[in-house]
Amino acid sequence: MGTAVEWYDFYIYGTATALVFGKLFFPSASPAAGTLAAFATFWVGFLARPIGGLIFGHIGDRVGRKNVLVTTLVMMGSATTLIGLLPTHATIGVAAPVLLVLLRAVQGIAVGGEWGGAVLMATENTERKQRGFAGMWVQQGSPAGSILATLVFIAVGQLPDDAFLTWGWRVPFLLSAVLVVIGLVIRLKVAESTEFQAAKQQQEEKDATPKIPVVELLRTSWPLVLLGVGASAMGISSAYFTNTFVLSWATSDLGVHRQTMLNILLVLAVLQFLWQPLAALLAQRVGTVRLMAGALIANIVVAVPMFLLIATRNSTLIAVGLALGVLTGCSYYALLAGFLSQAFPVEVRYTGVSLAYQLCSTVIGGSTPFVAQWLLTRGGGHWPVVGYYITLLLLTTVCVLALARHRTGHRDTPDSGTREAESVPTAA
Repeated sequence: MGTAVEWYDFYIYGTATALVFGKLFFPSASPAAGTLAAFATFWVGFLARPIGGLIFGHIGDRVGRKNVLVTTLVMMGSATTLIGLLPTHATIGVAAPVLLVLLRAVQGIAVGGEWGGAVLMATENTERKQRGFAGMWVQQGSPAGSILATLVFIAVGQLPDDAFLTWGWRVPFLLSAVLVVIGLVIRLKVAESTEFQAAKQQQEEKDATPKIPVVELLRTSWPLVLLGVGASAMGISSAYFTNTFVLSWATSDLGVHRQTMLNILLVLAVLQFLWQPLAALLAQRVGTVRLMAGALIANIVVAVPMFLLIATRNSTLIAVGLALGVLTGCSYYALLAGFLSQAFPVEVRYTGVSLAYQLCSTVIGGSTPFVAQWLLTRGGGHWPVVGYYITLLLLTTVCVLALARHRTGHRDTPDSGTREAESVPTAA
């Protein structure tokens, strides 16, 4: 529930970036340049995410998971609400985009500390054989947040364009304050991670608590961080291909109506929310790594048909094309949290999971709409974008398989859903 609130805040920024920020905060630029500038502010949130991962990973590994999750939720909700109150360029000039960037950075720091803590609270409070399934529920926060964000934008999108650009776009941001209160009520009642408490007690008895977890992490497990970055690539990028780049491309260049695309995105988010638990259950039978790799390969196969269907400008075919990408991509994404959570030793796990995932967000995920829009703008139609999409899928597949061979701390078992990794030695 708390992660759904966090992702709601993050997704409404992406939707507003595609629909209004270029016009309101960069009005002197051409439409294409304004869109690129808006996507650049979108990327700022991802640039800040590793900072949040380091800060809150340090606190989470030293002090505990629960308080970090309360703090990040308050930070995210405050920044999002303030964006909803922000004057535009027409009112305060260049200060408007500057303040927008600063608040976006706060969002990035908050979500940078959020995801890893939520993953660990779910998986460390669960029996080991159920951790893949427990991690899936954290991943449900993404489609749940997307559903909430899209529903709200569909509602305000019914307004006339003038009203939507004047005040309608602010409503989703202001509603964040209400959602944060709900999330806080839930999180304040959650118990601290049982595995962390046990490990913390052992460390204190041996006086072995890492003083600076990130130093210990990079000293002992830096290859896992790099592989974790690559293994997360498509998990982070796919949502922003769909919810941000494709939304912008379809509503501008392809001439698809804004409400039509928002309705399609809502259906896709519901589809993802329903499919991910089924993928997690299937992984318990066939193996996590086997299912993740198979889903990524299937995503490569459907990549070209997906973009060809989007380019038809037909709303039904666009929905079918995007559904192909969502069904294959979310089968891998549902398992990513549990997969990464078992890659790092418990004493540096918060820092390790957060740093790998958030570095990927900065280097790959957050740049996705910008790079895709740049490739589209420079010519060649959508084919360079297709090539970029497939490249990310190949990178992800290779790193998932490599990380499965090098994970530390836990030997995989059939119950944890990674049967094929049993025969592969794990690194110390």
